[in-house]
Amino acid sequence: MRFRHPSGELVHLAYCTNVHPAETLDGVLAQLSEHCAPVRRRLGRERLGIGLWLAADVVAALGDDLAARRTLADALRREGLEVVTLNGFPYRGFGGARVKYRVYQPDWTTDQRREHTRQLATLLAGLLPDDIADGTISTLPLAWRTPFDATDAGRAMSQLGRLAGELDQLAERTGRSVRLALEPEPGCVVETTTQAVRVLTGPDAPPAHRVGVCLDTCHLATAFEDPDEALDRLTGQRVPVVKAQLSAALHAEHPDRPEVRAALADFVEDRFLHQTRERGADGTVAARDDLDEALDGVHPLPATGPWRVHHHIPLHAKPAAPLATTLPVLERALARLVGGDRPLTHHLEVETYTWQVLPPALRPTDADQLADGIAAELALARDLLTALGLKELP
Repeated sequence: MRFRHPSGELVHLAYCTNVHPAETLDGVLAQLSEHCAPVRRRLGRERLGIGLWLAADVVAALGDDLAARRTLADALRREGLEVVTLNGFPYRGFGGARVKYRVYQPDWTTDQRREHTRQLATLLAGLLPDDIADGTISTLPLAWRTPFDATDAGRAMSQLGRLAGELDQLAERTGRSVRLALEPEPGCVVETTTQAVRVLTGPDAPPAHRVGVCLDTCHLATAFEDPDEALDRLTGQRVPVVKAQLSAALHAEHPDRPEVRAALADFVEDRFLHQTRERGADGTVAARDDLDEALDGVHPLPATGPWRVHHHIPLHAKPAAPLATTLPVLERALARLVGGDRPLTHHLEVETYTWQVLPPALRPTDADQLADGIAAELALARDLLTALGLKELP
């Protein structure tokens, strides 16, 4: 979906296809017709943006096969879909029965991660619409926090610097510019915007014209970061917001109450990691790596302050009381991102990948209900954008 900002600049809105994980090209092609196109039709649009996720094996196969790349591009055109951004965070196996910590491997200390991202950039340059010359890729924020030392940090920054050079070469060769966005996430080496600034403005930082941040509003909220302060921090240090992911976390105001704890327990599940944070009265934030640890682990959170849980909740959905979502954080962040004189980012992506692990009351039972839900999320995001003065384009 395309929008015209009052400044005249173009802003793209997409939804991320990691909610439909596939590990083969045939699976990706099936996604486009069975899931993405129905969402487009529900929104009554001739063209819909998607943030494409491609597993490593698919990326490798496409890189070696010109005919396969043409098949993918033709399928996108046929289904009325366009791609300006890729989700390069999960490497493979995102639809597995148990993902948890595996999603952070391989990390940015490895040649494997850099080469995968380089291949993604090459593919994206070939998939961009004819009238668009700029693409973006979101990626993990270096690595999970442990084990990670100064030697690992040096390796990661070296890999990012090398990739930046490869992206420069790609731009010279194709006329298409692809930028990388590190996505701060709870529990990772880069969890907050403060840490992102430190990494991306340090002496070994990659060039800002190639590497910036992906601001995920669920992660921002889970870390109890204030959107205005976070964006002041990034813009003040000239760290570009390459991309933003529109997502909402789970919020529990009174996690000490039995009924709240029972409601939270319904969101415990085995596939994804649901990092949980508690804000104390003095503003400090206590952390646990997963919701079950926070509730009933060896060292549970004290439950003396509100909790935020990294569990992406559909933007339009409301979990039953006494729980809520952090949609207000998203709204404040979006107002800063695109509500000013000029947009701080041009690529927005709705990323709710947790549909199939939500409690039964929120979980779709078939593909039609899933398409209804994703369309409702995009409609909500569209309404927020138009309320900020952006004009939806055909």
